[in-house]
Amino acid sequence: MQKQLLDSSDIKRIIRRMAHEIVEKNKGIENICLVGIQKGGVILAKRLASQIESIENARIEVGALDITFYRDDLNTKVEQPVVKKTDIPCTINNKTVVLVDDVLFTGRSIRAAMDALIDFGRPAYIQLAVLIDRGHRELPIRADYAGKNIPTSFHDRVEVSLDEKGKKDKVSLVNVP
Repeated sequence: MQKQLLDSSDIKRIIRRMAHEIVEKNKGIENICLVGIQKGGVILAKRLASQIESIENARIEVGALDITFYRDDLNTKVEQPVVKKTDIPCTINNKTVVLVDDVLFTGRSIRAAMDALIDFGRPAYIQLAVLIDRGHRELPIRADYAGKNIPTSFHDRVEVSLDEKGKKDKVSLVNVP
């Protein structure tokens, strides 16, 4: 069974709120960059950057991070991993890096992202922004900015559809028996 949790307007509203929270918590955007985790996190990071730029009237750097080879389940996957592009357009040394992802679940992807990020430098701070926090953490990781907390069963799936080509954005909960 599939249940739609968020529609396009909900997602826009959440991104606008999270952008304001990021600006407020960091007292502006000086010395901040956003780094989206491939693939959904990159789309969200770009959308957050657009909102932040309209709030602050200034540009914010946005990067993309592939965590494929940092995952702790790489050797247990049956299918071949698809490696995506990593592009960090600025130095992250002594900056506040806001990692952006679509869904926070066990925390293992975020741990992998932090490991990958450290290969690019030494940030002053790492903050985490996620569209959906569904709980069930296996590692002591929490979001600094969460769009929506959604209680789920461990076996449920949260499907985030973010389309940059004009189609409808949505978040759905799929109950897996």
